[in-house]
Amino acid sequence: MGARISGRDRQMRQRIAQEAARVMAEEGVRDYYAAKRKAALHLGAPDTQNMPRNTEVHEALEAYQRLFRADSQPECLMALRRAARQAMVFLERFQPRLVGSVLSGSADAHSDVNLHLFADTPEEVALFLMESNIPFESAERRLRLNREEGRDFPVYRFMAGDHPVELTVFPVDGLRQAPRSALDGKPMRRANLAALEELLAGQ
Repeated sequence: MGARISGRDRQMRQRIAQEAARVMAEEGVRDYYAAKRKAALHLGAPDTQNMPRNTEVHEALEAYQRLFRADSQPECLMALRRAARQAMVFLERFQPRLVGSVLSGSADAHSDVNLHLFADTPEEVALFLMESNIPFESAERRLRLNREEGRDFPVYRFMAGDHPVELTVFPVDGLRQAPRSALDGKPMRRANLAALEELLAGQ
């Protein structure tokens, strides 16, 4: 009996992961938890405890893109990476680092370009955008620096052509410690301009 239940549990986890991936790809939901809850509701199991890990949903999303977006997703990713390159050149004084789906390769038409910037004060970035006549919105984002500690960081959002760019501003010494990824809890992967240009050349 236990084995049959375990198999059913695994099947439910897989179905939720696949449906959550579809929700992310088709509906533009970016938050893994929200996508999983929505998927469970779609599957008639809103109270299930058999939720997949974020990494399982991410793998299902990549599989979905290969299957249903093989023609459009690589072109979209290339356009986002080119937009990221332009933004990083523009923001060079703040030592920009590319993070998130545009770096990992899972970005699609719903994705933002996510950059980490480093400055003595967040106001430096805001002033630079204002002096450059870039309309932007400001917000905050809570990120975990380790398994226990969470901190709010200032965020600025603007449009680079057709592509939304989101800047999270860290203190200068934030270069030494990347925040934890929502995907797997490990320090976020970051790429400087040279590393992005290598990706573009390879793509």
